[in-house]
Amino acid sequence: MTPRVEVLPDATALAERVAAELVAKLVAVQAAGGIPSVALTGGTIADAIYQAVASMEGDEPSVDWMQVDFWWGDERYVPADSSDRNDRSAGLDLLDAVLVDPARVHAMPAADEAHPDLEAAAVEYDHLVRTREPGDFDLVLLGVGPDGHVASLFPGFPQLDVDDRIAVAVTGSPKPPPDRISLTFTALNQAGEVWFLVSGEGKAEAVARALAPEGSVHETPARGIIAPNRTWWLDRAAAGSL
Repeated sequence: MTPRVEVLPDATALAERVAAELVAKLVAVQAAGGIPSVALTGGTIADAIYQAVASMEGDEPSVDWMQVDFWWGDERYVPADSSDRNDRSAGLDLLDAVLVDPARVHAMPAADEAHPDLEAAAVEYDHLVRTREPGDFDLVLLGVGPDGHVASLFPGFPQLDVDDRIAVAVTGSPKPPPDRISLTFTALNQAGEVWFLVSGEGKAEAVARALAPEGSVHETPARGIIAPNRTWWLDRAAAGSL
């Protein structure tokens, strides 16, 4: 299916609009009797969105945040208190600002004494994601790098071809830190909705390649996201090459 493309004037407008849409999505799932299952992402625009959600929900929350399951699309395999962690920034910007159930916050393993091996840590998260209820993610949030990568699935990397795993170890990342854990296309495409969150002219070429009629997933991994309901949330700069 052709993805939906929404272009906002700038990064601030993008963050505010996506924050409102995210709250509305969670409210809708809960109104239908479900417990929303959301895979979060990291990055500057994602952090701005989380801050906007926290600001909206500060006084009289419209979402029952205790009844939301939080997952991550990828994570940097560094100590839990590292500022490089996606879950740390999401925690500071959103999860610490609203009342969540810690048992429903499913962080990827950190590099610590309990998880000394990257591959074993990835396998552990693979097994955990497979236990989620009621099943598929309701929503996956993804950033897109200037090289077209999503989660920690980078151009030319062998993880792009993995179809029998939910989560994989990634070494030698072209952007530091080098060791990571990432969900695979198998997991990411099992989502009710996938939202790409992209801001800035430095991402414009990658956005254009991802949305082109033809192209290679190994060149532009974002093309590997084929979940039926996909929305590209862009600011005007990121949409500049469309």
